[in-house]
Amino acid sequence: MSTTATAAVASKTARKGTSRIGKLLGLGTERFQKPPQLVALADGLVVTDTAAEAWFVLQASNTDLMAESDQDREQVTAALTLAKALPGYQCHLKVLWTRLDGEVYRAEARELFTAGDVEKAAGLWAERLNDLDLPQRHLLLGVRIAERDSTTNATVKNATTHALGTAHTGITTAELAQLAGQVRRVERKLESPWRATVAPVELLAWAISRESHRPLPAPPRLPEITGAALRRLTASRALPYSDHLQLMGNRGEIAAWVAVLAMPSFPAQMVTPGEQEWLRCLSDIHYPDPQPPIDPVTGRELSRDIPVCPEASVRFEVWPKGQAIKDVDKQRKKAKEQRKSAGEGSAGETLAETEETEAAMIDLRHQMVRGDLTLLEDHPRLIVTSTLSLEDLHARCDAVIAHYAGIGIDVCVAVDEQRELWLETQIGDQLRVADLGHIRTTEALAASMFWGGSEAGDRSGPIVGLLTGTTPGVCRFDITAGPSRGDGTTTAFIGRSGRGKTTAMMLTTLNAALKGAFALMLGFKGDEAGLIRAGEYLGIASHQVRCGIDTPGVADLFRMDLPERDAVLDVVSQMLIMLPERMREAGVEVQLTAACNQIATHPDPGSWRVIELLEASHDPLAREAGQALAQLAQTPLGAPVLGKPSTDTAVLRPEPGLWLVQIPGLNLPQPGTAPRDMSPAQRVSLALMRGLIAYGLNTSARLDLRQLPKLICIPEVHVLTSTSDGRQFLDYVARTGRALDTSFGLDTQDSGSFKGLDGVLEAITTLFAFELSTKEQQDALIELLHLPPGQASRDLIHGLGKSGDGSVRHGHCIIRDHQDRLATLQFDAPHTDLLRLLSTNAKDHTNSPSEAALEGQAA
Repeated sequence: MSTTATAAVASKTARKGTSRIGKLLGLGTERFQKPPQLVALADGLVVTDTAAEAWFVLQASNTDLMAESDQDREQVTAALTLAKALPGYQCHLKVLWTRLDGEVYRAEARELFTAGDVEKAAGLWAERLNDLDLPQRHLLLGVRIAERDSTTNATVKNATTHALGTAHTGITTAELAQLAGQVRRVERKLESPWRATVAPVELLAWAISRESHRPLPAPPRLPEITGAALRRLTASRALPYSDHLQLMGNRGEIAAWVAVLAMPSFPAQMVTPGEQEWLRCLSDIHYPDPQPPIDPVTGRELSRDIPVCPEASVRFEVWPKGQAIKDVDKQRKKAKEQRKSAGEGSAGETLAETEETEAAMIDLRHQMVRGDLTLLEDHPRLIVTSTLSLEDLHARCDAVIAHYAGIGIDVCVAVDEQRELWLETQIGDQLRVADLGHIRTTEALAASMFWGGSEAGDRSGPIVGLLTGTTPGVCRFDITAGPSRGDGTTTAFIGRSGRGKTTAMMLTTLNAALKGAFALMLGFKGDEAGLIRAGEYLGIASHQVRCGIDTPGVADLFRMDLPERDAVLDVVSQMLIMLPERMREAGVEVQLTAACNQIATHPDPGSWRVIELLEASHDPLAREAGQALAQLAQTPLGAPVLGKPSTDTAVLRPEPGLWLVQIPGLNLPQPGTAPRDMSPAQRVSLALMRGLIAYGLNTSARLDLRQLPKLICIPEVHVLTSTSDGRQFLDYVARTGRALDTSFGLDTQDSGSFKGLDGVLEAITTLFAFELSTKEQQDALIELLHLPPGQASRDLIHGLGKSGDGSVRHGHCIIRDHQDRLATLQFDAPHTDLLRLLSTNAKDHTNSPSEAALEGQAA
């Protein structure tokens, strides 16, 4: 009892002493209070001995490519959400950065990929990410939802339990369940425009433990974290100095230097959208690299700027409208009294500032009464960290201060306030330095556009490239994910020749094969062989089928494991196309059908057997048809369909892996060409294409393959859209792809080639738009991207394939993802060897990987 009483008296005495000193110096008592003790973490919940906070992950918006009117709409929506959802709550906004860890992706890839050399594929990307050292932004919002105890009482309880040698958690299962219900209620209020979701407990544990800059074991995967596990996460030691803090490692070494910067003044008016978006622009701040790379040729240092990535901590409280109106009235009356007092003076002059203040308060009151505008009090802080040296920290701080000075915002290192401000930025703590805040409208905080920048792609899946907007990061994309989402299944790659669209499609096809899919690519150009070379490099089962005189029977539908009746009808259809019109008019279809039906029962059926049967027929028409087909079987385009296969001729099989079917020299007729007007080469080309289409359709519809992800990719798809058969094929697969678990990849130079193909247009969930140069093509692409029409959008598309020095920029594009988000993207390969193998440029296969990389980063 005596110990408890002594502790209580000592606590009260200490608090009274600090309170008197604080009042004497004009300081608040919050500066001197002890940090709250964390009691428990759960999904979306941080509980301390004094309060409980709900924490949410906010999603970014792609404001980089958003029309100005849409940006204005987003900003207004954010201001209204602040005013309606959070009045009276104490809130804590944190903008955090982390480096993409290659080892984390390596572990993820081991679960993501199931085919090929998984370790090699995972290792290549892990090394690539470590080399890039990319920052990744996290947006977290905390809302205080419950007061559990006063700071004084909590301090007394903690002192008592420490004195008695007992542990104190102060949390029950029932209280956790009640708080979790409050978290869900707040979450529903924050759906627009940030699509807020409850922060996972692992993310909260990481956000708390990272502040110590100590290597810690991963937090346990439990519904909540309490006790010793929580204690380990929060163990740290910080030494405060006048202008920075030193965070100490496990062995007493300096692990990091940290400085907290205050933002004491802002311009009276700020222009948005634009560079004055003071929280969105955090990623725009750069400074000279203190450890520049060395040029391997000259041995000199290569100067470059690297991102500072300061973090932000903004504690704010939205005032209820009644309180806000009362404060505005108070300021208006004060300005009015000052104006009257000045008017009664001997000079009779009224200060212009006083008149402006009074008018501004009147206008502000009208807006608040008539609309949803209200006031908030916010306390913005910027946290700059260096793990190199104190001098590097100072250089980073100078870069941050200079950047904000350039947009009219005063930023300074908070001298002699580092301890209090650093504690204030911690999750679970409280506002400590109340005199470095601002009272302004909710629109002012919304104008910071803290959720703006660049974000696109899938939340999970293979990494395909790097976002090149104002928010750095990677883009994940799984071309086979549409059916699993219950969404459309078509991905389009559109752009002019030589800009990397085909190679980009091959990269996504490789990822699909690594996931165990059946990936078929129909190549009409003949330069897609890099897909097979890359597949073999990654250990994927890869099969190349090149249609020509040397590959007889490779596209024979009788050998493609189709249902017997389907094979008969498709083979008859092919042969009818190839024969002259006079034979069709003479009724040769009857003889063809009879011969195909007879051969279909053979143990080893084949179109060449049909030809032999026709040639041996006593019917003159059948015999003539057999002779005509036998002649066509000697041609490069006819042999794959009609020729007698050799023992080593490959054949298409519905098995997982990469399947490349190349058809060089295809000569298809123009749309609407009558059969009588087609040349022999056109008729045979059309028959060959029909056969491959029939194979694709039947493979995607097979019942025994329904559970297998399937992907059909077609480079230069405008070759198919020029024929009615091709258009029907595209439309059918696009419409039925979701039900058949078949995804579709289309690559074209003609952005208008999908016009009239409603099935394809409706099924496009992801679009990669590369450079186009003509006005008609640009306008068609603008419509597909849902960009605002006009010259600005045309200039954007025209500039995608150009670097700053005017050279070609391969693989740079705009992505419109399945959520209709737009961002600029640079496709990337994890290694130059893989990039060289995928290249569609023949000369790249004669040079070394380093030479190929120097010639151009073709994605």
